[in-house]
Amino acid sequence: MTAVPRILLRRVALLVPLLLGIALFVFLVMGFSDVDPASAFFQGANPTPAQLHAFRAHNGLLDPLPVRYVHFVGDLLHGDLGTSALTRTPVLDQVLTALPLTLQLTFLGLGIAVVLALAGGVTAAIHRDRWPDQAIRVLSLIGVAAPAFWLALLMIQYLAVDRGWFPAGGYINPEDSVTGWLKTMALPALALSLPVAAQLTRIVRTSVVEELDKDYVRTAIGNGLPPHVVVGRNVLRNALVNPLTVLGLRVGYLLGGAVVIETIFALPGMGKLMIDAVQNGDPAVVQGVVLTTATGFVVVNLVIDILYLLVNPRLREAT
Repeated sequence: MTAVPRILLRRVALLVPLLLGIALFVFLVMGFSDVDPASAFFQGANPTPAQLHAFRAHNGLLDPLPVRYVHFVGDLLHGDLGTSALTRTPVLDQVLTALPLTLQLTFLGLGIAVVLALAGGVTAAIHRDRWPDQAIRVLSLIGVAAPAFWLALLMIQYLAVDRGWFPAGGYINPEDSVTGWLKTMALPALALSLPVAAQLTRIVRTSVVEELDKDYVRTAIGNGLPPHVVVGRNVLRNALVNPLTVLGLRVGYLLGGAVVIETIFALPGMGKLMIDAVQNGDPAVVQGVVLTTATGFVVVNLVIDILYLLVNPRLREAT
């Protein structure tokens, strides 16, 4: 077996204990929290102690912690994330309703960040130590220091409220209007992506500069190949190894940042679902959203690992 399949199998095998560890962590955090599922279920109904006890007994809340964890994992394996204490509906249904919007926001922001980082990083590297390089480095430094929520508030004030170019909040389904969807998603995606784009730009610039200084680049250009061909075919592909590694970590930032961005722009995604559940004392929904987000982060990083193996010639050629 070559190195690439062996590494991929190892990565996939690590998913099982990793996901079990995530489930254990979420279970323990929610189990030791002050939120009582029984009280949340009877919220506003003034239940008697007997009713609270009956609810806890029926839902296994009186069982020892290890037993509850085994039942919890068993329910997860059957796709059961529990039932909302407020709406009395399965948490999975609420997650599946909110998840598409969060995925749209995350991957739209990711796409914008990658495009900006590649354009800025390559341009800065090619014009090293000249004014385009200096300007891009200053802008990327500002972007790294600017929090996404601060950028979101500035965009709402100057682009939505003052000029009316974009809506200040809300969501339009792309099935109803693609143009309306783009307008409602433009500012949230930009606010979410700019800090990531700034960080990736600096990494792309450094990687491309290192590749441009290598002998094979000077040899190829000396043999008459146009510089843009050398950069596009060889330099950029080799330089993407380090940015891809960082990109996997930044996906977690995008998923986490979506919680705040969705709340600011009143988008009915996973972030708003979790914030509402925390405010209303609905532990099952909080637990379901955290588990789904963490699982998504792990899966995306697995995909990034696969891309890393595909663009890394040394691993592809190993046996």
